[in-house]
Amino acid sequence: MARQVKKIICIVCPRGCEITVEIEDGEIKSIKGYTCPLGKKYAEKEVVNPERILMSVVKCINGDLPVVSVKTSKPIPLSMMKKASKALSDVSVEAPVKIGDKIIDNLLDLGVEVVATRPCNEERRAE
Repeated sequence: MARQVKKIICIVCPRGCEITVEIEDGEIKSIKGYTCPLGKKYAEKEVVNPERILMSVVKCINGDLPVVSVKTSKPIPLSMMKKASKALSDVSVEAPVKIGDKIIDNLLDLGVEVVATRPCNEERRAE
C-alpha cells in the first residue's frame, strides 16, 4: 500500500488554510485543515486533477505592440500547460485587437477559449 501525504495551501480565499491530504493507493483517505467546504473541494481537485488559468502572449501583426496578452477563459489541466503554451507560440493575430476578443475558440480541444486581456491597436504609419 503506497501512502502519500500532500500539504496544500488553499488559494480560494484570503485565509490561506494549510490543508493536509492523505492518499493511499491513489485514493483520498482524509483531508484536514480546511475551514470551509470550498477549501475541501479545492484540495480534492488539486490532488486529483490540478488546473490553472494560462496567461501568455501571442504575436500582433501590424500592431502598436509586438504582442498582445491573452488568457484562457477557464482553467486547463496543469498537465496540458506546456503543450498549450507551445500552441500559443505559433499563433498570431492582426491588429486591431480589443480586450475580450476571442483569439482561439477551442484550445487543444479542451473546450476552452483564449481571449485577449489587453488591446493592440493598429500601428500608426508616418505620413
